Amino acid sequence: MSSTALPVPEDTSVLGAHMGDGGTSFGLWAPRATRVELALVDEDRHQSNYDMTRDDDGVWTVFVHGVGAEQRYGFRVHGPWDPAAGARFNPAKLLLDPYARAITGGVDYSGPILDHTPESNYIPDTTDSFAAVPLSVVVPDSPAPRPIDRRRPMSDTVVYELHVRGYTRLHPLVPEHLRGTYAGLAYPAVVQHLVELGVTAVELLPVHHFVSEPFLVGRGLSNYWGYNSLGYFAPHAAYGSVGTLGQQVREFKEMVTALHDAGLEVILDVVYNHTGEGGHEGPTLAFRGLDHLGYYRLTDDKRNDYDVTGCGNSVDTSEPGVLRMVLDSLRYWVTEMGVDGFRFDLLSTLIRDERHHVDQDHPFKQAIREDPVLSQVKMIAEPWDMGPYGYQVGGFGPGWSEWNDRFRNHIRDFWRGNTNGVGELAQRLLGSPDVFHRDGRTAAASVNFVTAHDGFTLRDLVTYNVKHNGANGESNRDGSDDNRSWNCGVEGETDDPTVIALRHRQAQNLMATLILSSGVPMITAGDELGRTQQGNNNAYCQDSPISWVHWDTQETWNDQTDLTRKLLQLRAERPVLRRDGFRQGEFLLDPKGEPCGRKNVAWFGGRNAEMTEQEWRDHTRRTLGIYLAYDDPYRAQDEAFLIWFHAGSDPIQVELPDGPWANTYTVLAHTGLDGELPTEKMAAGSTLQLPGHTVVLLQVD
Repeated sequence: MSSTALPVPEDTSVLGAHMGDGGTSFGLWAPRATRVELALVDEDRHQSNYDMTRDDDGVWTVFVHGVGAEQRYGFRVHGPWDPAAGARFNPAKLLLDPYARAITGGVDYSGPILDHTPESNYIPDTTDSFAAVPLSVVVPDSPAPRPIDRRRPMSDTVVYELHVRGYTRLHPLVPEHLRGTYAGLAYPAVVQHLVELGVTAVELLPVHHFVSEPFLVGRGLSNYWGYNSLGYFAPHAAYGSVGTLGQQVREFKEMVTALHDAGLEVILDVVYNHTGEGGHEGPTLAFRGLDHLGYYRLTDDKRNDYDVTGCGNSVDTSEPGVLRMVLDSLRYWVTEMGVDGFRFDLLSTLIRDERHHVDQDHPFKQAIREDPVLSQVKMIAEPWDMGPYGYQVGGFGPGWSEWNDRFRNHIRDFWRGNTNGVGELAQRLLGSPDVFHRDGRTAAASVNFVTAHDGFTLRDLVTYNVKHNGANGESNRDGSDDNRSWNCGVEGETDDPTVIALRHRQAQNLMATLILSSGVPMITAGDELGRTQQGNNNAYCQDSPISWVHWDTQETWNDQTDLTRKLLQLRAERPVLRRDGFRQGEFLLDPKGEPCGRKNVAWFGGRNAEMTEQEWRDHTRRTLGIYLAYDDPYRAQDEAFLIWFHAGSDPIQVELPDGPWANTYTVLAHTGLDGELPTEKMAAGSTLQLPGHTVVLLQVD
């Protein structure tokens, strides 16, 4: 926050461009500017400039007659050039509207897009940037998408993280001109796959309009993932199939309607923590030119960006006017664009105060909690950033779900054989109560994942021990070295049938563990199809076949697809597999209210008895059985399962608990080969051989 409090917009509904009777009104919050010009831009880039009028709240407005839909525009913002005061006003730079509902055109990275000269970051460059920057677009109001019939509670949700472009770029049933677009994602064959798979919500990698970083463009690459936002109200123009002058808005809404009609919720991965302008040495396209000190966190000398994102700048939500912009954007995407929730990238940045300290009672969280719209949609945190005390896993409280990297790390370690016993595995299988069981939170606070867009795919996790990022142009220095992967004996692809079989089994083990654990499972798109990135664990700059989903892999990885579909169907049909509350081993009651000898959760190590303290302390243990029962007293004898997780390489004999636990057991699903597990009912008290590297799900009768 600036040392001198900036005025807060009294009515943010006037911000942006709004068509009215006979023309369009324009509004911009630039509280420290001394003059603002609206620049209307024709198709040939000819400009007509109109001076705007400043109100006491720092909002500049103007109404222009005769202006309608598809009009391109920008702003020229005047003020002092005083980097020591966080002021880098430069009217030679044509700026985007932060509230623009559509953006067209791109960035000429060889053009005059910097606000400073090549010689110094602190001397202004007076060359006009008008031909080198994207433009805002006037968009008419239009009906919101059809809402989904019922938003599911988080405990019933299965998240599917996908990239709008990469998901359909190679889809054989999507018409060529629609591949890689919003319309492509809405295509019936694509929606059918999602529904039949059993996911309930698609989480779209960033679709706020974004740009590439100059260093990537210099390598002949581009920002593929989209974590470089420039327009928080504008759907990314390149994902539209028919135009960029507002047509992308209509197409996005049609996509949401198609997904809603199929019962699928839409969650946006949003990047409010930084913008695509980078540090002050980077391009000036919008926010920096509007008010460097107002929109961004700066160091004490006001000359440099205070970066806790690793991306050059950090958006300053301790500034009330900036916080209003973020909240307005969120409401817009819910009310006008129809989305059902958000996953916040590097959320810790958004809850830092004016001293850059993380504050779990930040006005951002308070506003969401109290907002009648935002309090009703899904809120998922990436609960960390790159700054001091930025790691906040487990700290976001009621109303929030969080990416659980502790689940990811431990499940990877367990299946590659790098854990000390099974104590932590038990915590992860139960929704990580050691992390989230406080303040009235439930297991749905934990968003469990084994893979995400960032890192190895599931297939690569069992194929490569090390990253292979040569295509990124950084001599394999980029990307994490902490992959916790196991190549099953051979680095990279192989024709060895033994290695291939083990990789399939391990991929199924990881997927089965994800789906059968308490909490909210998140599946990365294509993991059910055996998608590979050829060992690239940082494909953010690969808008290429390296990143795109290859639909032909389902021919050789159909076992993975079938298992994923089957387990998700069981999870949907059996409430015991998606219980919201944390289990603590409470005894079940019969219809008379008497204990029946069973618990809602119990642990078995292979003997016909619950695990002992000695077994829990065995650091060599690679096998764990979890007994889950539905703890409704009126259904005490129904809905129970015993799940075995065996990470050892050799088969092991386990006893199936008898007495109050069960009468018989039936294998419903497993990650072994056909014929490796019995198909007939097994009596309680009998033994079962678990093949090496196997998950077995048993129905209790």
